Amino acid sequence: MIKRLLDRSQKFQSHSLFLNTLLDENSFKSRTDDAALIDLGESYLVATSDMLMQSSHFPQNMSPRHIGKKVVTVNVSDIAAMGADTIGMIVSMGLPSSMSVGYFDQIIEGILEACKDYSMVLIGGDTNESSELTLCGTCIGIVAKKNVLMKYGARPGDIVAVTGQLGLAAAGFEILIHELEGSDETPFNEDFEECFGERVNSKDNFKVNALKHALEPHARLEEGVLLGKTGSVSSATDITDGLLSELGEIMDTNPGIGIELRQTKIPLDPEMFKLADALDKDPFELALTYGEDFELLLTIKKEKFHDLKTAVNESFEGEVTIHEIGRVDSSGRISMIDKDGKTKILTPRGYQHLN
Repeated sequence: MIKRLLDRSQKFQSHSLFLNTLLDENSFKSRTDDAALIDLGESYLVATSDMLMQSSHFPQNMSPRHIGKKVVTVNVSDIAAMGADTIGMIVSMGLPSSMSVGYFDQIIEGILEACKDYSMVLIGGDTNESSELTLCGTCIGIVAKKNVLMKYGARPGDIVAVTGQLGLAAAGFEILIHELEGSDETPFNEDFEECFGERVNSKDNFKVNALKHALEPHARLEEGVLLGKTGSVSSATDITDGLLSELGEIMDTNPGIGIELRQTKIPLDPEMFKLADALDKDPFELALTYGEDFELLLTIKKEKFHDLKTAVNESFEGEVTIHEIGRVDSSGRISMIDKDGKTKILTPRGYQHLN
């Protein structure tokens, strides 16, 4: 997104001293990443912005508190993918005239709660009237130059890995869609922790976990900061648009490389297979293309993979696992070797907005 915007802006920068300075190679980096890096000497100031709209990004099952948290999380995830830590958040809002004060207050509560979760403050924003709810978040972070992570840097022989299980958000959205079919009601319209107390029991932990990933995703900020400090990661991005889409972006940024995935190593919750079968879905299709996972996608130097995995395990006391899912090669394509040893060529594709 940044690259497309800046390519367009270059056409109009001949009379703009500001843009000439901004785009100078000594002050602006990372035109292919989801966040901009501005040179501060020994560190980079990291800046990213995402706009979310009611019709495209928020399912009707999402409470206003969840909406507020999500506009923060999607931005923080981009900061995490750079190995950076957060400084502050700016949120501007387009609000329908029909919105109640109570609904607005809950959105703000979600924003402030998420800012606290990611150890930063809300430093500004604006409101205006809009035909539909529209939230534009801008997150600012900082990272030492030696620790920065970018999409550029993957090399043949590197291990491809992710920070957690894939497809849980997809499972959650599919559950929500399935439960809405044929009903005029909107289940889980309140905070899901309260609703689930009546709707599920201890045997439904997978359902609770899947819905939590769908409605209240969490960015891997602490993990990104740690990974940047190890010096073991050759490239990184976050998985918001689906694994295959993000792999395609890694390949575009590193011409000449390819990715070989191992189907048996894709980290899926065993319950995913049961859910997919019940809904007549392909569990790997959900995991590879649905998106909204907010995990980190990494390429890691082969000789450093074991030590990195151990460091992450120790730092997070076993609650975070780095899963090896494949290797970088020089094929120029994405391929997957299935459980029978057969190779299938995959197309980079991913998340489609709700409308």
